[in-house]
Amino acid sequence: MEIQKLSSNKAHGGLNEQYSHFSSVLGCEMRFSIFLPPQPGKLAMSPAVYWLSGLTCTDENFSHKAGAQRFAAALGLALVVPDTSPRGAEIPDDPDGAFDLGLGAGFYVNATEEPWRRHYRMYDYVVKELPELIEALFPISDRRSISGHSMGGHGALMIALRNSKNYSSASAFSPICNPIDCAWGQKAFSNYLGEEMSAWQEYDSTELIKTTDNSVPILIDQGDSDEFLIEQLKPDNLVRVAQERKLSFEYRLQQGYDHSYFFVSSFIEEHLSFHAQHLF
Repeated sequence: MEIQKLSSNKAHGGLNEQYSHFSSVLGCEMRFSIFLPPQPGKLAMSPAVYWLSGLTCTDENFSHKAGAQRFAAALGLALVVPDTSPRGAEIPDDPDGAFDLGLGAGFYVNATEEPWRRHYRMYDYVVKELPELIEALFPISDRRSISGHSMGGHGALMIALRNSKNYSSASAFSPICNPIDCAWGQKAFSNYLGEEMSAWQEYDSTELIKTTDNSVPILIDQGDSDEFLIEQLKPDNLVRVAQERKLSFEYRLQQGYDHSYFFVSSFIEEHLSFHAQHLF
């Protein structure tokens, strides 16, 4: 497990660092950012919140814009931020150069279709390979929570619902809640997974909660001035199914907020505090 340090900056008493490594799962070099708090809090090693970013983002968007390091330092939480897709000249991309497929748009699935299936296996990377690397090389425990924004909010909820024993809690900002019922999800899933709807349902949070016991505590924040709310995000679909099944999670519609990192930075302290309650 060889990694290369690309940068290191002291922040709020801890360290915010960026690394690269070769991913055998994705078949390419990958980058991730990590924040190590100044002390591990109540445990011998720091628990970690994994953050999944949205369309067009890299690991740097959250690290540079969310202002999360200050609160993570105070809570004794590590932050682990992977990239949103495989990268490199040999990695397939959308032939039309669109932002919602290919580079920067991995959707946290394991692709089964050509030309995507060799490299676009972000589900296995986030769930298996990256945590194993992090826990082997850093003073970070196997106690994990997961969060994300937009496409990353979809990834965080979906991964937590499918792997409830691996995560103490999950949260999301402006998540794509029902990707099989929106243009972004339909484009990505048809390309990565083919036309069989049963394969799509395995990566759709609204479909997953129809059968899950939902043992993971969940917090969702959504801005009511989000330009993508109605056509792409569709949180009402998720909330409706959860209410029908009498599942418990917190959904907050925040007045006046949009889809940007101004929204994320406004509530990231509350999300990290939510995770800390379940990690310690």
